[in-house]
Amino acid sequence: QVQLVESGGGLVQAGGSLRLSCAASGGTRDSYTMGWFRQAPGKQRDFVAAISRNGIISDYADSVKGRFTISRDNAKNTGYLQMNTLKPEDTAVYYCAARSRSYYSGNRYASYDYDFWGQGTQVTVSS
Repeated sequence: QVQLVESGGGLVQAGGSLRLSCAASGGTRDSYTMGWFRQAPGKQRDFVAAISRNGIISDYADSVKGRFTISRDNAKNTGYLQMNTLKPEDTAVYYCAARSRSYYSGNRYASYDYDFWGQGTQVTVSS
């Protein structure tokens, strides 16, 4: 069982930056693929980014490519989402997720394919 706790959300002006963290416990440090998803009010939970167990491979939603960077530090059992050039449409609750399947197994873009979830952290971008 893996427990995930996000932090780092907040209110920022458009064009600003935030760094989200996801602290993991209860699992082997490099035994899972990690992902970030977000959910705006009244909308479905959407894929943002994913990173492989060793941190070498990553993918991004088109809407955040070039602005967001996913990373992980397995020594600290922590994942990160660096968000730059934020836009009002990035406003959402951001969730960290983990799954035990290897990176190319299943569907890493789908929320249903993740086994463990954090409680979420609010990101609000003002115009």
